[in-house]
Amino acid sequence: MVEKRTGQFSFVEALAPQLSTGSGRLDRLHALVKWYRFEKLLVSLREGGGRPAYPVLVMFKVLLLQSLYGLSDAETEEALLDRLSFRRFVGLSLSDAAPDHSTICRFRNLLVEQGVLEKLFTELDRQLDKAGLILRRGTMLDATVIETSAARPDGDARPSSDPDARFAARQGRQGSRFGYKMHVGVDQGSGLIRAVITTPANVNDTVPADALIRGDERAVLADAAYHTHARQAALQERGIKPRLMRRANKNHPVLPPRLRRYNRLIGYQRAAVETTFATLKRRMGHTLIRYRGLVKATAQIQLAAIAFNMRRWVTLATA
Repeated sequence: MVEKRTGQFSFVEALAPQLSTGSGRLDRLHALVKWYRFEKLLVSLREGGGRPAYPVLVMFKVLLLQSLYGLSDAETEEALLDRLSFRRFVGLSLSDAAPDHSTICRFRNLLVEQGVLEKLFTELDRQLDKAGLILRRGTMLDATVIETSAARPDGDARPSSDPDARFAARQGRQGSRFGYKMHVGVDQGSGLIRAVITTPANVNDTVPADALIRGDERAVLADAAYHTHARQAALQERGIKPRLMRRANKNHPVLPPRLRRYNRLIGYQRAAVETTFATLKRRMGHTLIRYRGLVKATAQIQLAAIAFNMRRWVTLATA
């Protein structure tokens, strides 16, 4: 496939070289990551024939920007047209044409179809580990519901346009949420996401929990929803400390003081995982699933996790 040539200096940039450099968050991120390793994983996405396509690394960086700032395809196109820091990050000069919203959509669909996102997430995890940022003191497990932008079903009268989304009750509140659930395993201390799984919103937190445990951590910290005797025993057998909060049951409706103190201690230690969801939703704008179906919802959440870890990398590197 013939690719567009991008990133060549224009006459204006030659006269004003400060336009091609910067010291913002995106510039720091660009300097930290070994991008060529991602490019090696993306080369399979090159398609034959047709018009010259944008380089795969340029398009991957476009999707990262979209996830970092919670933008739609149309908003991403507009931002690439008028934000110099965005153009510099993806590798477009002032004279280069920016990919339009349909090009962005097609590339994302191509990533989904060819199953590359999990490999990209693993590569970033490898780079973060090599940089000495993954501490392995413990893995904090948690989950959050992200509602879909699709209309809710109304019985038989109006089915939802998202066949995979499901309802989940709101804890401590009336009503329900309709969408998907993001399950994460977060590295204690660094705050980096080491594992992420997407399910319909009605899937109990404990169901995918074992797949979020990497096996190289010293402890697993989670609230009472994750505690089972089988999981506790399995973790102990692997040499991992099970820091799982306990809950009352019909035989012991009131927890003894010892277990209440134990729960408070674990709750204090795992509270940092809430910062992960606060950053994803409030600062990065991932309050809705924009796409239909579990496969595309998974892709959006995987990209969000990659973007989150890159954002966190910048923070840790400059602390």
